[in-house]
Amino acid sequence: MKTSSVRPPETTGPVWTILKLLNWTASYFASHGIEQSRATAEILLAHTLGLKRIDLYLRYDQPLHLEELTRFKTYIKRRVNAEPVAYITGEKEFWSLPFRVTPDVLIPRPDTECLVEATLALLPETDKIPLKRILELGTGSGAIAVALASERRAAQFFALDRSFSAIRIARQNAERLGLSDRIDFFCSDWFESIQSDILFDMIVSNPPYVKQDEISRLQPEIARYEPRGALDGGPHGLDALEAIIFRSKAHLVPKGYLLLEIGLDQNSSVVQIARKAGGYEKAVFFKDYSGIDRVTQLRLTG
Repeated sequence: MKTSSVRPPETTGPVWTILKLLNWTASYFASHGIEQSRATAEILLAHTLGLKRIDLYLRYDQPLHLEELTRFKTYIKRRVNAEPVAYITGEKEFWSLPFRVTPDVLIPRPDTECLVEATLALLPETDKIPLKRILELGTGSGAIAVALASERRAAQFFALDRSFSAIRIARQNAERLGLSDRIDFFCSDWFESIQSDILFDMIVSNPPYVKQDEISRLQPEIARYEPRGALDGGPHGLDALEAIIFRSKAHLVPKGYLLLEIGLDQNSSVVQIARKAGGYEKAVFFKDYSGIDRVTQLRLTG
């Protein structure tokens, strides 16, 4: 990270207008190696003032009050310390929907939208079919389940997480978006709380898949702030994937689907795990926006 002798704006002295503060903050962030420094400055200042980003330029000559400037200064310090913008603002957009996020949950990523797309492709849009039951494992903020429920009104969704705090946030997000009656949230360590006779047409998950010794080498925004339990996939990054692939067989209907987000170069390992587990058809992979195999689709044999 680059160092700089520039200090955050003083809360006393010259008047700080929106445009002046934006220009200063973008430069300050850039000097500290913050990517997308201008956009980050806009997001944090808009959050401080309760405005949309476009409004910052419509009110460019508006001065900030002392309380606003003081609050914005704390946000600047937090971001320079590598805290993710989403945790500072408490919100992250996913599937064009606003989600509340805290350090109790993983921040939704654009690549995970590929998992949503692959799942939706298997769910007919019509309601003139038998009710489909979909289970999400490790829901976190509820982003995947909520995104799916917003698109497929004829399906019944269930979402679990072992973290009570995550389930609370997921429920809040569903309520906020008017989908709380479409999704049943409950706390469970994978399948522990699911009765053996309950079957689903589809199981989806973005499980932990980062190798243990690689977590400390991730970006500080991830390694220092995001929940380790949502990242740690064990020594080889495959512990959760293997557990889900083996155990999902007992909870899928014949010809039911299992869709999983996976990490870089884990496709061949997933194929081997599925073969070892038995009972699945040939694995199908879907690439993310960078051309990397990001989602695997496994179908139970009939």
